[in-house]
Amino acid sequence: LDVVLVTHRGISWAAGDCTGRHPAMDSASTTPFSPELDRALGAARQLYVATERRNGSRSEVTPIWFMYDREAVYFTTAPGSWKAKRAARGGVLHVHVGSRGGPYWRGTMALVADPTLAERMRPIYRRRYWLAWIGLFCPSGARVEAGKTLVVRVVPATAA
Repeated sequence: LDVVLVTHRGISWAAGDCTGRHPAMDSASTTPFSPELDRALGAARQLYVATERRNGSRSEVTPIWFMYDREAVYFTTAPGSWKAKRAARGGVLHVHVGSRGGPYWRGTMALVADPTLAERMRPIYRRRYWLAWIGLFCPSGARVEAGKTLVVRVVPATAA
């Protein structure tokens, strides 16, 4: 059961995961994430991420909004951002789920030039984030087509 709670602080969305279904209800599907990360990603509202520079150092940690579909994590970024530049070369993303000290995983980024994916993200962002619900900072297929927004796909990095 999904619940929307409206308070004086805004809108909160409580759901089994970002797509509105609880991972435990779909045990037949597989995921490249560990069971712990699968549960954490399904429940989290934000990720805290840092990209890895070519020299191996990390960028500053920043919180991001995201969509999780049990295959990958997706988020949007501006074309000129360091996230976009590093994703274009298949860079590494260091991720903490839910908080700066939350469960950690290391992912590999890739840019996805798919307006339909951005449109798939749109209702999920609108349900989960009140600023997206009022029309701000919401993925848009038109913005992806125009080159104003990029979608980044992140999957767990394979062990080196």
